[in-house]
Amino acid sequence: MKEIKLDILCFGAHPDDVELGCGGTIAKEIANGKKVGIVDLTRGELGTRGSAVIRDSESLNASKILGIAIRENLNFKDGFFLNDQKHQLKVIELIRKYKPEIVLCNAKDDRHIDHPKGASLVSDSCFLSGLSKVKTKLENSNQSPWRPKSVYHYIQWKNSSPDFIVDISGFVETKLESIKAYKSQFFNPKSTEPETLISKKNFLQDVVNRSADLGRLIGVDNAEGFTTNRVIGINNLNDIK
Repeated sequence: MKEIKLDILCFGAHPDDVELGCGGTIAKEIANGKKVGIVDLTRGELGTRGSAVIRDSESLNASKILGIAIRENLNFKDGFFLNDQKHQLKVIELIRKYKPEIVLCNAKDDRHIDHPKGASLVSDSCFLSGLSKVKTKLENSNQSPWRPKSVYHYIQWKNSSPDFIVDISGFVETKLESIKAYKSQFFNPKSTEPETLISKKNFLQDVVNRSADLGRLIGVDNAEGFTTNRVIGINNLNDIK
């Protein structure tokens, strides 16, 4: 089995979650030489607009725009996946396959029920992945334990208070282009499908406005917010913006 090492592995309950939540951070990390991958837990087949097949194609285009190293879909059931042993083992297989130092995943509290479920599933799996007595295989080879150093949750629909904020000034356009790759989901005046909260005309501007508001809090143009379950340490006071 060929070993593949990523610096950052991002998980989203649905295709477009990662792009919306931390697309700017991903673009910046890649520009800084980091190797980043994305795992979608479901194909978003219960979405009001589009279809799973369409979103498969859209996620491929979004991946090219961001320049990520890999993208996989675990094909869990949209709306009905669980944080149980069956699903945890599938997530653990990918954590051990890609050995990320950092994992980014869904918001711990959000409007869509899959987002907090995805957050707890991935967070719990990151811990279990470090236990040697949890056995997994990939391509008939036993996998070694691997626990990421950090798990962070990107902010989604709810305007949660971030534990830290990442400056994404200069990468907002890349983030927006990756989001716009999901043409079936966002504003299209020619679409005859039902309108949703994210397909409204002003939604993408709201994405920009949020990044500007978060940026204002740390004195930069644009930013993305994250929460974490652990205490964050710094080397010295000058590390704080």
